[in-house]
Amino acid sequence: MAISRRAILGGGLVAASAAATGGYVFLRGHPEIAGPLGEPKRLFGFAGGEKEGFLTNARVRGLLERRFGLVLDARRAGSVEMVRERALLDQKPQFLWPSSSVLVEVARSSGVRISRDQVIFNSPIVLYSWDRIADGLVKAGFGEPAGGPRYFVDLSKLLKAIIAGENWATLGVADLFGRVRVVSTDPNRSNSGFMFAGLCASLLSGDVVMLDTLGRIDGDVATVFKRMGFKPPSSGKLFDDYIAGGAGAQPLIVGYENQLIEWVLQDAERWKRVEANAPAKPVILYPRPTVFSAHPLISINREADDLVDALTNEAVLELAWEDHGFRGPLGSIGKARNPLLQSRLIDRVDAVLPMPDAPVMMALLDRLTA
Repeated sequence: MAISRRAILGGGLVAASAAATGGYVFLRGHPEIAGPLGEPKRLFGFAGGEKEGFLTNARVRGLLERRFGLVLDARRAGSVEMVRERALLDQKPQFLWPSSSVLVEVARSSGVRISRDQVIFNSPIVLYSWDRIADGLVKAGFGEPAGGPRYFVDLSKLLKAIIAGENWATLGVADLFGRVRVVSTDPNRSNSGFMFAGLCASLLSGDVVMLDTLGRIDGDVATVFKRMGFKPPSSGKLFDDYIAGGAGAQPLIVGYENQLIEWVLQDAERWKRVEANAPAKPVILYPRPTVFSAHPLISINREADDLVDALTNEAVLELAWEDHGFRGPLGSIGKARNPLLQSRLIDRVDAVLPMPDAPVMMALLDRLTA
């Protein structure tokens, strides 16, 4: 039976259409293949300042564009404000990248319609100080050495000294002026201050703080934050102030574990000069206990879903560790064994408290603001 040319052509068009549809579906599910074959997808969103170095890293940007077809316009914003402030949310970001899983729930309560969320990095909250101050804290019984430029600090004991109005001499640091203080970011804007507030509340209450126990200790938490004075709006700004100000201006601050590592890795020669000549050297103090800051990527629409897959790719995570000191999703360290990394981070952080849940944290912020 003869087959008309029109039927053959029609069949060919159907087959081509099916192949094109199948190819689209396949490429949509495999962005690592789709990226090199077409125009890159441009995504706009907000990210915490502590991830700014990672997001501007040429190796990271090149990998995201080359392998996944993604170009990011990631603007710096405080983790808390990006999930709460209408001025930011009304700009229609496609993704948000705060620094605490608690803030995913806060985003939902703010009316953000979340397509997908996934923790990308983990970074414990630490204190940053200077070697001579850390040595004084050890002598006064507030801390202990952890090998190299690393220390452990009894945060509960330190908080009680701050609340009691003790001066620095009581804590073994006779040449610093005034009362003991530790400075964090503004907890209503930035996640490191937000998480430090939750950690303080739980330590002072003797367990993870709940709504029915918050009233017993909120005044003490407020005292800790009042003693800080000015609180910068972002973790990156506070760390810059710490490095620039030195031991006298910024004796003790709150930050993320990766921040000093990232600063050291950016310029190894600069770090060698600091180690050789600086009157005081920056050091990490690991609170016992601390809280882990998870960094969840929030995809607000399906266009940004591919970014979750890209950022959890092993090659991207290894760059985050090797160049910036970010631990992976399970708090694990990467494969790179750079001595600048190995001598400054502890492999495991075991003394960890869970964060209070979102309603408790929102109530605590209200009381700190009042």
